Amino acid sequence: MNDLNALPPDFTWGVATAAYQIEGAVAEDGRAPSIWDTFSHLPGTIDNNDNGDVACDHYHRVPEDIGLMKRLGVDAYRFSLAWPRVIPGGDGPVNKAGLDFYDRLVDGLLEAGITPFATLYHWDLPQALQDRGGWPVRETAEHFARYASVVAERLGDRVKDWATLNEPLCSSWIGHLEGTMAPGVTDLEAAVRTSYHLHLGHGLAVQAIRAVSPDARIGIVNNLSPIEPASDSEADRAAAVRADGHTNRWWLDPILGRGYPQDMVDLYGVELPIRPGDLETIAAPLDWMGLNYYFRQIVQDDPAGVAPFAKQVDGPNELHTHMGWEVHAEGLEQLLLRLTDEYGVQRIFVTENGSAFPDVVREDGTVDDSERTTYLEDHLAACARAVAKGAPLAGYFAWSLMDNFEWAYGYDKRFGLVHVDYETQVRTIKASGHRYAEIIREASAKRDASA
Repeated sequence: MNDLNALPPDFTWGVATAAYQIEGAVAEDGRAPSIWDTFSHLPGTIDNNDNGDVACDHYHRVPEDIGLMKRLGVDAYRFSLAWPRVIPGGDGPVNKAGLDFYDRLVDGLLEAGITPFATLYHWDLPQALQDRGGWPVRETAEHFARYASVVAERLGDRVKDWATLNEPLCSSWIGHLEGTMAPGVTDLEAAVRTSYHLHLGHGLAVQAIRAVSPDARIGIVNNLSPIEPASDSEADRAAAVRADGHTNRWWLDPILGRGYPQDMVDLYGVELPIRPGDLETIAAPLDWMGLNYYFRQIVQDDPAGVAPFAKQVDGPNELHTHMGWEVHAEGLEQLLLRLTDEYGVQRIFVTENGSAFPDVVREDGTVDDSERTTYLEDHLAACARAVAKGAPLAGYFAWSLMDNFEWAYGYDKRFGLVHVDYETQVRTIKASGHRYAEIIREASAKRDASA
């Protein structure tokens, strides 16, 4: 792919996963329940009444899964740690067996020549903390900082790349406003307070990691979307501004030192529980910003809905993924340039990007997922175009290494470069995975030739 030539020689090629989506072993070696264990066992919350009890059984298959990454040739692996595996009560005693598991994972990655990128929080709050108020209360942010310190103290001699939070938008708006993700709350005040305490927890965790691992490289991961009005009407254009505040500015402005956007504070009508020094803590200097991109949003005014009173409508592109999301690679380029030009971000990773399609294992044992392969190529090309226009993009992590428990969608939606037979746990690299490996080999060859 000659259109990838703009990517820098030291570009990081990676894959990503999340603990609850792949690990399984939810009651082994001292792990306690998370809010996702609780939520996924409530009748009707998850498609097909699926849950993450076994998932991909990664907990017992780490060597095999690292072997898959070696076959793909990736430079880096972005994974998350399960807070209830490390500190089962959320605070209190540390579970040595839980830390030992991540110790083995990190050592296995380094032995294979793969750089670990660790995410501290990918939505699996210990249920014990939820029972005490969860993210709407300030103490959860303080407990999160202590958890960050415990993990960084154990792994920081080998893990240098850290993300504090993954997609706090989902934890806040989908988990506490829309209620279709754990913990399943539908309360605007709780959602806004959650967003604030997630940000505070992020800032406190940055301080905690740096205190025990001064050479750490720390970022945060946000899922962002370009927003467009469905029509040129004044109402739809105003809805697009609100949707941009809800989806993008609320998550970027405070982290990057701009404070909370006043138009959204006014819209939500919820007083933020700010204490002296909080905004400076939230805006702690970062080494990089993570961008997760899946779709753009085309919105129309929806005064009868919930905040931000903007309803998403179908995009005009013909191809949609199995999730019903419009395929629009140009949106990734737009977001990378916005982070660069509007926000002045100095180092960016695409920390997730991928697509779900209904894959089928053929009689010869192969998976020909041509739509995902095209999706991957088109979005990498968008990355290269953004770099050519000045975006400081340092790497790309495909979502996901393997098919997994896709939250409220259960096991029906498959994002993996590797197919997982959930009955047998057999892994099969799909055509998209082989194509990604080929792209990485080509990039490595160019890197070696220019060295």
